[in-house]
Amino acid sequence: MPKLHFYSTALTRVIFVHQSKQKGREIGAFLTITIYLYITNSHAMIDYFKFGIALSGGGARGILHLGVLEALQKYGIHPEIISGTSMGALIGVSYASGVEPMQILEVVKSGKLHRMINWKLPSNGLLDINKARNLLEKHIPADDFSCLKKPFYCTVSNLNEGITEIKSSGKLFQWVLASASIPVIFEPQVIDGTTYVDGGLFNNLPSACIRDHCRYLIGVHVNCNSPEENISGLQAIAERTFRLVFALNVKESMALCDFVIDPPQTRLYNTFDFGKADELFKIGFDETERRILEVADFIDLNSILQERGVQQYQREG
Repeated sequence: MPKLHFYSTALTRVIFVHQSKQKGREIGAFLTITIYLYITNSHAMIDYFKFGIALSGGGARGILHLGVLEALQKYGIHPEIISGTSMGALIGVSYASGVEPMQILEVVKSGKLHRMINWKLPSNGLLDINKARNLLEKHIPADDFSCLKKPFYCTVSNLNEGITEIKSSGKLFQWVLASASIPVIFEPQVIDGTTYVDGGLFNNLPSACIRDHCRYLIGVHVNCNSPEENISGLQAIAERTFRLVFALNVKESMALCDFVIDPPQTRLYNTFDFGKADELFKIGFDETERRILEVADFIDLNSILQERGVQQYQREG
C-alpha cells in the first residue's frame, strides 16, 4: 500500500476518534494537527503521481516510445513523471517539456535529429552528438530541469568511477546528451572533468528512480533479445553485442514496473533506422492499443475514472 494512502487513512481515523469520543478532545486535536502537518511535509518532500513511464534506450528503435505515448493519450492515460535512457532520454525530455508525441515524430521524420549528429574522424568516438544540443534548445525553453512541465529523470554512465548516475536537477542539456552518447559510436561527454557515456551501459530502463513517485509505472523496452540464427557483418555484430550488454541490467528494472511493453518486432531494426520512423511509431502504437485492456485491468481503470469524476465534481462545485 502506498505510504501516502496510509497517512490519509491514519488521518481519517484520528479525526473519527476526535469526533466520536467526548474525552481527550485536546489530545485528539493535537494528533490531528500533528499528522496533518506530517502529511503536508511528506508531500513537499516526495511528489506522488498516478502514472509514471520509463523509456529505454535503443537508438532509432526509441521512436517506438512515441507510438506508445500517443496510444496511451488516446485512452486518457497521461504519464505525469518520466524517466529515460539514451534515445528514451531524448524522447522523454521532449515529452516532459510539453511537446506532443506527434510533434516529436515530425521532428524525427524531417531528418533534423540524425542530421544534427556530426560525422567526424575517429578520436574518442565516430560521431559527435553535441550538435543535437541545438535541437534541444529549440524545443525546450531553458537549460535546466526546473523548466520542464513534468518531472524528468535520466541516467548516465560515469566511466571514471564505473557507476550509473541519475540526474533530475540543475543543468539539463549536458546530461541528456551524455545519456545518449553510445560508447565508441558517439563522442563521450566530459562534465566537470568526468567522462560520461550512454546511461544504458548500466541502467537501460530507469524504473527504480521513479518507482516510489507513482502509483502505476509503465516500462517501455525497445531492445528485444530473442535468439538470432544469423549474425554477420560488423554492424550486425556491434548491434547484437550492445543489445546483449544492455539487456543484463534490464530484468530487474522490468520487475519494478506494473506493466511492460516490449514488442518483439524491434529486433528487426537497427540503431540508425531513423528512415523507418513511421514503421517504428506504428509498432509502439499498435502494441499499446492491442494491450490497452490489459493496462486497464492492471490499473483498475474504473477507480481512476471514479476519482476523476469526484475531482470534476469538486471543481464544478
